[in-house]
Amino acid sequence: MTREEAISLLEKHIQADTLRKHCYATEAIMRALAHKFHQDDELWGQIGLLHDLDFEYTRNDPAGHGLKTVEILAPCGFPGEGCDAILRHNAEALKLQRETRLDFALTCAETITGLIVAAALVHPGKNLGSLTPQSVRKRMKSKDFARNVNREHLMLCERIDIPLMDFIELSIAAMTSISGRLGL
Repeated sequence: MTREEAISLLEKHIQADTLRKHCYATEAIMRALAHKFHQDDELWGQIGLLHDLDFEYTRNDPAGHGLKTVEILAPCGFPGEGCDAILRHNAEALKLQRETRLDFALTCAETITGLIVAAALVHPGKNLGSLTPQSVRKRMKSKDFARNVNREHLMLCERIDIPLMDFIELSIAAMTSISGRLGL
């Protein structure tokens, strides 16, 4: 699948601009992680881009989230490891176990996007370029800030041998590289 084909799928199945931005942010972080781990950045990027393809269909059915995405991707010949990671980013609801570096990478990458966007929006400059890993970490410590961000999922970065502060720094840099697309 080409990136253009992946974007076409994204635009067909996701209408909400905020959800599309989340997917683009996750793609950017996944590409940065792939580069760091000497993995296929195109595959990892597409997994990040398409991981929530079914969210608007399964919004009220958490136990179905990921299943429809894999169903949509199956006719496209999407790689099995990518489908597995997409399913396992919702491991708790699907009663699965995260197993691979890719599984953990997707889960923590897609989770941190919300924390970084929220931190940018309350920062005086309201942009990604003004964030520091320290400012994001400080916000993360506040349980009332970005309440829907699962802090345990963020900490999964340590399961792939990236200290939290390094992961925050990598994520801010990746998202800043597409700040125009994200409107931040």
